[in-house]
Amino acid sequence: MTDTTRIVRVADALADQHARRARYEPLAGDLALPDLDAAYDVQRRLIAGWEAGAKGPIAGYKIALTSKAVQELCGVNQSLVGAIFASTVHKSPALVKLSDFVRVGLEFELCLKMGSDLSDNSGKYTAETVRDAVELAVPAFELIEDRDADYSRLDGVSMAADNAWSGGIVLGETTGDWRSLDLVTTPVRLEYNDEVEEAVTGAAMGNPLTALAWVANLLAEQGRPLRAGHWVMTGSTVKTRYPKAGDRAVYTVEGLGSVEVEVAD
Repeated sequence: MTDTTRIVRVADALADQHARRARYEPLAGDLALPDLDAAYDVQRRLIAGWEAGAKGPIAGYKIALTSKAVQELCGVNQSLVGAIFASTVHKSPALVKLSDFVRVGLEFELCLKMGSDLSDNSGKYTAETVRDAVELAVPAFELIEDRDADYSRLDGVSMAADNAWSGGIVLGETTGDWRSLDLVTTPVRLEYNDEVEEAVTGAAMGNPLTALAWVANLLAEQGRPLRAGHWVMTGSTVKTRYPKAGDRAVYTVEGLGSVEVEVAD
């Protein structure tokens, strides 16, 4: 059990690091946390301060570390969740400014909008049982704020406390009915400058609805359930890009449309 005084101290330290645009460092010394439970206590304190400040209300949540290999690299045995703020939700086509971040990464995902609450804290949500709660599915970019982290020193507990590096999202407009698609095998296509990469919507966790169920179970257990209107990012289908000024990306989910960003200084 981590005492409240330490939770407050770590959350305040993280808030100060973000305000100063300091480089990301794993929590150490008197800021070290014992486990993910403590990390999420810190995260909730951190995002409560941001909600009351300039970032405003929570618009949804993201999932991170969907790969077992990356989880092991980060010393945890599960994915992570982080909050998305309404002030960081952008519509496509969007201009991403590098100066708004210490260092931004782009990830390429299916984003699901909730049509109803998922508040059952019994941990029983599955891909099948969350399906009817989804109102909308759109192609999206996640904006990762890794604060120029050293990837040879990743620590999942520290990342969870730091809101899982959530920096915002860019939402496309859907042009089709997601319910008619097989979300395991639906083709996706990334056009990044002159590079093209293809995958399927199930590349992150086998099925975006599986990711949604995992997020719903964790958040309900923590007493902050998904609500109607929340957006949920379900994991990147292709590798993360770290853009430079002048880069352009178009991410297309077959049958649902595209999302587009350009990058500037």
